[in-house]
Amino acid sequence: MSLDKIAVLIPCYNEEKTVEKVVRDFKSALPEAVIYVYDNNSSDRTAERAKEAGAVVRHEYMQGKGNVIRRMFREIDAEVYIMTDGDDTYPAEYAPEMAELVLKNKADMVVGDRLSSTYFTENKRPFHNIGNSLVRGSINRLFKNDIKDVMTGYRAFSYNFVKTFPVLSQGFEIETEMTIHAVDKNMYVSNVIIDYRDRPEGSQSKLNTYSDGFKVIKTIARLYKNYKPRQFFTWVSVLLLLVAAAFFVPVLLEYIITGLVPKIPTLVVCGFVALTAILAYFSGLILSTLVQKNKQDFEYRLIRAEERLRELKRAENN
Repeated sequence: MSLDKIAVLIPCYNEEKTVEKVVRDFKSALPEAVIYVYDNNSSDRTAERAKEAGAVVRHEYMQGKGNVIRRMFREIDAEVYIMTDGDDTYPAEYAPEMAELVLKNKADMVVGDRLSSTYFTENKRPFHNIGNSLVRGSINRLFKNDIKDVMTGYRAFSYNFVKTFPVLSQGFEIETEMTIHAVDKNMYVSNVIIDYRDRPEGSQSKLNTYSDGFKVIKTIARLYKNYKPRQFFTWVSVLLLLVAAAFFVPVLLEYIITGLVPKIPTLVVCGFVALTAILAYFSGLILSTLVQKNKQDFEYRLIRAEERLRELKRAENN
């Protein structure tokens, strides 16, 4: 397989109004790059427009952005990957700086940070603004980091990141998954502040504010449980103990006053809830050991990915 120096990845679904301009802008900003457009069952002329603009057009028939990203990461080998959207909201002129951070500074992921510039003034959907701030704050608190823009679709990746990232999400929550994965695995994340522009007139967003927002929240909870099981199950344990205590205290007070325990069922339920709390706590301890083992295995996968990249480079030079 051939190794591209820079691969620009553009997942698309019904973006015929903008995809041609996006392809041409990135070809101008990165003349050495190969532009890949993956069409995700578009019902318009997205694929045709992209091909006319000079992109390599491929197809992913499983619906959802996460499914498209999974296909791209599997099929394409490159030293640097630039991921953007086909809706012309991300300016191409920032791509060289983002690629340079991967090539020269060895960044594993570069985040195109919209939230520190024009996003809140350009974006006309107020619930999206609230959602982005909520998600960013939640992840930074839960995972003890300072990522500037969690849900941006404009990113650059190293070969090592792409070939070791397990894509589990099927839809728009993929960006959240990428961010948490990079933070949890102690990968080098850099930041480039970019200008954001709202979609041009006639271009429709595929992101549903409420249903996709709920999916993102579920993804955060799932990944917090999977990546930080000791903390997650400790909170579960504390909550269960508080519930048990709330029902047990009245029974205890009545026993102290009267010497009787008339609410035997309540006492039994309290005992089982307290036992469940203890089990939850120890489950978290056991799972945290497995997570640590997984991190050790991940380091070996990084080494194998680096060796594979060297082999591809040698094959290109010969």
